[in-house]
Amino acid sequence: MRTSIATVSLSGSLTEKLTAAARAGFDGVEIFENDLLASPLTPEEIRARCADLGLTIDLYQPVRDIEAVPAEEFARNLRRARHKFELMDRLGADTVLVCSSVSPLAADDDALAAGQLSQLADLAQDFGIRVAYEALAWGRHVSTYDHAWRIVEAVGHPALGTCLDSFHILSRSSDPKDLEGIEDIPGEKIFFLQLADAPLLGMDVLQWSRHHRCFPGQGGFDVAGLVKHVLRTGYDGPLSLEVFNDVFRQAEAGPTAVDARRSLLILQEEVGIRALPEPAAPTGVAFAELVTHDAEPVAALLAGLGFARTARHRGKPVELWEQGEARVLVNTGPAALPHSRLRSRGGTPIDGTTLTALGLESPDPAAAARRAEELLAPVLPRRRAAEDAPLDAVAAPDGTELFLCATNRPELPNWRADFADVPHAPAASDAVRIDHVALTQPWHHFDEAVLFHRGVLGLDARESVDVADPYGLLRSRAVTNADGSVRLPLTVGAAPGDDTAHARHIALATDDVVAAARRFTEAGGRLLPIPANYYDDLAARFEFADGELETYRDLGILYDRDAHGVFWHCYTHTVGRVFFELVQRDGGYQGYGAANAPVRLAAQHAVR
Repeated sequence: MRTSIATVSLSGSLTEKLTAAARAGFDGVEIFENDLLASPLTPEEIRARCADLGLTIDLYQPVRDIEAVPAEEFARNLRRARHKFELMDRLGADTVLVCSSVSPLAADDDALAAGQLSQLADLAQDFGIRVAYEALAWGRHVSTYDHAWRIVEAVGHPALGTCLDSFHILSRSSDPKDLEGIEDIPGEKIFFLQLADAPLLGMDVLQWSRHHRCFPGQGGFDVAGLVKHVLRTGYDGPLSLEVFNDVFRQAEAGPTAVDARRSLLILQEEVGIRALPEPAAPTGVAFAELVTHDAEPVAALLAGLGFARTARHRGKPVELWEQGEARVLVNTGPAALPHSRLRSRGGTPIDGTTLTALGLESPDPAAAARRAEELLAPVLPRRRAAEDAPLDAVAAPDGTELFLCATNRPELPNWRADFADVPHAPAASDAVRIDHVALTQPWHHFDEAVLFHRGVLGLDARESVDVADPYGLLRSRAVTNADGSVRLPLTVGAAPGDDTAHARHIALATDDVVAAARRFTEAGGRLLPIPANYYDDLAARFEFADGELETYRDLGILYDRDAHGVFWHCYTHTVGRVFFELVQRDGGYQGYGAANAPVRLAAQHAVR
């Protein structure tokens, strides 16, 4: 199906928005009137610009509060509509959106509304224009799609149809039965379909709509279920995004448009109208890669944690450190830092050690790469010698390179074969594997990152969590595979310019966190000090064996318990923009110690 996007969904001038939409692969646009009014281009020049970019103008939104108003007010409305229809003729747009009235002058009179909409349709027909009547969720008298359709059906005018908007419908009701009536509308009378998702919030619907919409798959609405109902009517118009979002309107238009287009590709796959390569969800974390100009502090930290430097890349200044199944690459190459996209995507400039790449064990790396390309995440170019293993890598929205790889599987290229072993003492056995990797996101790409990891990589998105930081709220949402062998908490800091304490971190799973913490401190390592008040509170909340709480206090170990199990964890000091966490899970505990996050964040602010 054709895809379209409303210009209000993107930031910048109208010219910038049109260019971004075209480059992302959209077929058309809805032009929001404010964008046209602020543009120095004439309607004819805008029309030509769209044609040059291969875009159609699918909808224009110039008029409000048209129907069910006193006669003298309606006469003024018709005069205004005539002027806008003449403009649309110059613009080359053939469908106008008319929202249900919110005017205090509007009467609760369907017959009056139908009569006036009929007159409006007569006028529109003279200009070759169709009128798409939409029920606003906060409409004064018409606020549901079925009410709007009843009025359109009563008019019976060929130039009058309805517009269905997923936000206005789903914000009023999440009951699937309330959507079944959509299929009673003839497809040819659905003149337009606007799509938006949103987080599930308990707030005024107008404020919810104006500030918190997001692209399909990023919120809590069943947008796919609604679209399935619409498609069963025979609707063959575009799938169009109309998203009001404060963050999107401050972000760079190009990446936002790509994110928007990706959301529609995934949506089309979900509703069964587009075939994409099947997801090949990762089955583990093969390695985490750190880039640094000074390897000594990183090497000391890794050695203290029990890692051994086991191998060196045959052609690049990259060392492999291993412990159990946990692997960390340390890259000191001068070409490594410029390849990071953190700067260009609005992230904090790289300063010292940073985590720039992950190796994800893939059951089918080639298939995973094909899916990524289909979903607008092209495979990254890679400097590779002839003898190096052919590894595909894609860029996540935050710039992290994600290598799709295999470790010691005979049927697939083995990235480990690129490394030559070096003499080393056996590694300690405290850490079993990488439990999770927390990736701090640029503040304006958090929702995009969740959709990317879910749609491109085939991971499942967990519920969003907000935790208190001394300087605001930190938002986190984990994406995982089915068995928890891949866990990637995605976080965004409390403020756009302050994420020093929210550096990325690698959590190492251990069977005995107390032993691991002790060995680390005995090796000279420093664990994050936790205030005594925290342990006083633990004593009030839980019962511990004699001496147990004192041990946690001495080592800085935090503790959490839920209905499924127990979680122990502690943190190293930060090196550059990276720190490590030691974690122990008992029973079915699946979280990340969110209850302890405010204490950890405050402690990190105190020592930075």
